[in-house]
Amino acid sequence: MTLEINSQSLVPPPVQAGDLRPAIEWAARRAEPLAIALLAVIVGLGIFSVFIAVVGKSPLQLFQLMYAGGFGSWFSIQNALSRAAPLLLTALCVALPARLGLTVIGAEGAVVLGGVAAAAIALPIVGLVPPLLLWITMGIAAMVIGGIWIGLSGFLRHYRGVNETIASLLLAYIAIALMNQLIEGPLRDPASLNKPSTTPLSAEYMLGKIPGMDVHWGFAVGIVACIISYIVIEWTTSGFAARIAGGNMRAAQIQGLPVGRLIVGFTFLAGAFAGLAGMIEVAAVQGSANGSLAAGYGYTGILVAFLARHNPLAIIPVAILLGGIDASGGLIQRRMALPDATVLVLQGTLFIAVLFSETLYGRFKIFNPDLWKQPDASKGAA
Repeated sequence: MTLEINSQSLVPPPVQAGDLRPAIEWAARRAEPLAIALLAVIVGLGIFSVFIAVVGKSPLQLFQLMYAGGFGSWFSIQNALSRAAPLLLTALCVALPARLGLTVIGAEGAVVLGGVAAAAIALPIVGLVPPLLLWITMGIAAMVIGGIWIGLSGFLRHYRGVNETIASLLLAYIAIALMNQLIEGPLRDPASLNKPSTTPLSAEYMLGKIPGMDVHWGFAVGIVACIISYIVIEWTTSGFAARIAGGNMRAAQIQGLPVGRLIVGFTFLAGAFAGLAGMIEVAAVQGSANGSLAAGYGYTGILVAFLARHNPLAIIPVAILLGGIDASGGLIQRRMALPDATVLVLQGTLFIAVLFSETLYGRFKIFNPDLWKQPDASKGAA
């Protein structure tokens, strides 16, 4: 069994003097995901423009406001980066299992339970330890709980044959119900009357801002997580084994690879990142665990991961793009008298376009150097 180990490498092959063909072939193969993803986005935006025109609004004005609200000023950019922070981590919850051929869509469950776990473990030790130690403890608790929750989907998939897509989605609903039960019951702050929540963190224990920016440190954590995930997938033996199993799981089992451990391990790591997103929401944004943890970051992360073709490094720009679109929702609502759900409709349209675009891969000769030189049938017959 052979496999091109460097098929996903970002480093082009060495070019000999006067021979540019290897570099051209390398660029052509890697241009396909970018070109098709851009085409899917353009088609999705076109379909959405028709929808906006039908309801009597101007698509051009919508896109202008979308740009202004997401990237039109330094304030907007910082807002977009802050909103991208949880998307970086929830997208990894989809992208990592996808390398094994698994479709996990239950990151929302890991987010809410990770946030609750972080808030719960902070309650007895806040004020007794330095802020850094508190954040580390909260992060570990959130990652463990989130990892166990999504890892359970991987366990059920391998050892019980339960479809991981259905399992992770149903577990997400269970997680939200558990969150509501905990924040309205044993973990509820008696002072939270209208909106049940845990006891809020004091200002000195909130996760601060990146120096020189009005963006919390969660964004930097998400960037580091994406880089670490890329290294794990592309430069470690476990990542190599996962890519083999993702290509043909049955063949990987025949070759003696520990498929079960890979599935459980990668789904645990994926859930750990999503749980960390919940901790960051508590420590940097909300200040406590409450119903706002179920903000849909886990579901938007699915779109981010698919647009990025499950590449951890490509997740970074895609998450920023989707963060900017989300940040523009309020401006669109005020200026165009459109409902706040308009951005959600756009995300759904983009997701459908991305799913349809999957059928286009391998269909364009320009992206497949193996087809550039076709044998001459007439010469072969002679």
